[in-house]
Amino acid sequence: MRNVSEYLQINEEVADALAQGMAVVALESTIIAHGMPWPNNLELAHQLQKIIREQGAVPATIAVSNGKIQVGLNDDGLEQIASSPECIKLSRRDMAWALATKQLGATTVATTMMAAHFAGISWFVTGGIGGVHRGVADSWDISADLQELASTPVAVVTAGAKSILDIPKTLEVLESMGVPVLGFRTASFPAFYCASSGCSVDHRVNTVEEIVNVFRVHQSLGSQQGIIVANPIPQAAAIDASQIESAIELALESAVAKGISGKQLTPFLLSSVNEITHGKSLQANLELVKNNAVLGAQCAVNWSAR
Repeated sequence: MRNVSEYLQINEEVADALAQGMAVVALESTIIAHGMPWPNNLELAHQLQKIIREQGAVPATIAVSNGKIQVGLNDDGLEQIASSPECIKLSRRDMAWALATKQLGATTVATTMMAAHFAGISWFVTGGIGGVHRGVADSWDISADLQELASTPVAVVTAGAKSILDIPKTLEVLESMGVPVLGFRTASFPAFYCASSGCSVDHRVNTVEEIVNVFRVHQSLGSQQGIIVANPIPQAAAIDASQIESAIELALESAVAKGISGKQLTPFLLSSVNEITHGKSLQANLELVKNNAVLGAQCAVNWSAR
């Protein structure tokens, strides 16, 4: 018999908001611990919480510490995640071990979705989802994010899939698993640093109300999948597709030469691409996730008002 509450620690502000039916938005912690360098990561963590509050919702950054899934980190918790080199990147397979051994861990898209669902949070903001890695025929490297999207009914606001991935194959997996992909004011699936991957979304939606209505019907049908709200990076922050592709190819070559794979691959590639682009990719990452926070909070507020 499942007793998840034993491992959940929801902070008072988030718990009160949930009890009152207020808007709450989940945030991952891997972007803080492993997605960006110090101190940019801590600055972003505070900015995202501020943005979500300004839109009328309550932020709930999620991580693992002291044998608990922490839902809603305070300032001390954010700084610990941002500054601790011992912080582990946790996917679903790692959660039981991390809780049992009281590790400090940052949650990926998959584990943040899982924790959000346990806590009763329906809306989650991230930068970009994981997916099928390039060269998958040799590596079989497919992110657990896709399986979580197929089995956890949380709405994920994202700037598409990370550009380092094989996006056409990622979308094929999502289609096979029955995960709806909504393009916010776009018919093209975004590619993280770029507004378009050249691949189509399932359906275009033009307003927050449309997004919320689709998700509401999705849940009313008893669907166990999550949904993806694909929100393109603001045009002013986007990077030219040929420039980012060149940087990714160089980063992939470096990863192969150094034998880097598994859960270390994505952080390594993001860091390498940032070096190659002289910081442009980091700035793009900052802007796209802040843009997602605005939309995610607006969706959560609309959701809670009905």
